[in-house]
Amino acid sequence: MWEAYKKGYKHWLQLEKSLSENSVEAYLHDIEKLTQHLVNSSNLKSPQDVDLKDLQHFVQWINELGMTATSQARIISGIKSFYKYCLTEQIVTVDPTTLLEAPKTKRALPDFLTFEEIENIIAQLDLSKPDGTRNKAILETMYSCGLRVSETVNLRLSCLYLDVGFIRVIGKGDKERLVPIGSDAVKYINIYKDTVRVHQPVQKGYDDILFLNKFGKGLSRIMIFYIIKEMAAKAGIRKKISPHTFRHSFATHLVEGGADLRAVQEMLGHESITTTEIYTHLDRDYLRSTLQEFHPAFRK
Repeated sequence: MWEAYKKGYKHWLQLEKSLSENSVEAYLHDIEKLTQHLVNSSNLKSPQDVDLKDLQHFVQWINELGMTATSQARIISGIKSFYKYCLTEQIVTVDPTTLLEAPKTKRALPDFLTFEEIENIIAQLDLSKPDGTRNKAILETMYSCGLRVSETVNLRLSCLYLDVGFIRVIGKGDKERLVPIGSDAVKYINIYKDTVRVHQPVQKGYDDILFLNKFGKGLSRIMIFYIIKEMAAKAGIRKKISPHTFRHSFATHLVEGGADLRAVQEMLGHESITTTEIYTHLDRDYLRSTLQEFHPAFRK
């Protein structure tokens, strides 16, 4: 009964919302969860007949499965998205999710590194080795441009406008944005291109990918994770670090420096300003700790 609706919803997510395959699969998994619950409850209604009470029972069920508040909220967001599609396509006339409440989640502030810590991590790279030269170009670019790890591994030679100090980034949902790139990142990309990449045999289909592994193919996201973890350990940094930490640090340092939030949103490729606003909260904590450390009125 639901298969035709799921198929239509999938096309809507791909074409109307321009979501990545991973995001589409996540949303479809949420609908699978809902239909699984309806089947288990011997209550497999069509989307038109599902009401608020059915959805509240569903929320209670995923809560009893032991899911975290964040996971529950994400699934409920998926169900709301599905019914937005149903309304748009006139499959339903009333949205049963309107009064459906998600559990309150605490928005955790992401870990970030100081500029000195980033410099220290990058300093651990062995530039006498080809992969060290490549990794320096990667880390300089990630910090300079605030890139997601997926955007880094998919960065293309044809998207580099280094002579004018910009790169073209293909972000979530294949949305493109132009991002300024710093002189250090430009310098080390050119060194990598001219001294390492130029000597590598390149596998078919990877001619335009900037950062390559030793087999001439694109890097995996997990490879970037390992590089950063290894260099952070060598630098003696104990914080919980991932490739996203470089992106968080880029945004935090911009906000701390007084950058306009809309400009930061544009550079990060955030669809909503509310996603970027997390850095203003982080900045307030930074300001408070600075006052407590240096202002006489705050000292005990």
